[in-house]
Amino acid sequence: MAQTIRTIKKYPNRRLYDTEISSYITLEEVRQLVLDGETFEVRDAKSGEDLTRSVLLQIISEHEEKGQPMLSPQLLSQIIRFYGDSLQGFMGPYLERSLQVFLDQQQQFRTQLNSLLGQTPWSMLNELTERNMEAWRNMQRGLIDSAAQAQTPRGGKKPG
Repeated sequence: MAQTIRTIKKYPNRRLYDTEISSYITLEEVRQLVLDGETFEVRDAKSGEDLTRSVLLQIISEHEEKGQPMLSPQLLSQIIRFYGDSLQGFMGPYLERSLQVFLDQQQQFRTQLNSLLGQTPWSMLNELTERNMEAWRNMQRGLIDSAAQAQTPRGGKKPG
């Protein structure tokens, strides 16, 4: 069965209307659609022009302004230089493949790490805490036993 493409209409007042849920949505909700792996397109409500790329670029731009940016000024400058260059047509597919290789390696690393550890980071932390607590108890028992032996004379009789 072919997957239907969710349509979001962009109105002149810059509002986004999700036709699937018959409701206006925010740019952050469009971002969530991306994170959820939803297939969608953004169309100009009046002309029908495809605005998907510009909306996605707007989301990237807003997130680059907040927190830790991913795209340095140097990288952005290099990308700009490719516009109009004879190799411009190769740059998009190259970046897509490079990112896919990165994602594949990241997934492979996570899989290997999980198989090596066989646990989540929280369960590892809990196990480490339990081992440390047991070591602490053993040390305390050892101190108590040593103190008790120091109180007892060598002949085995208690002073009295």
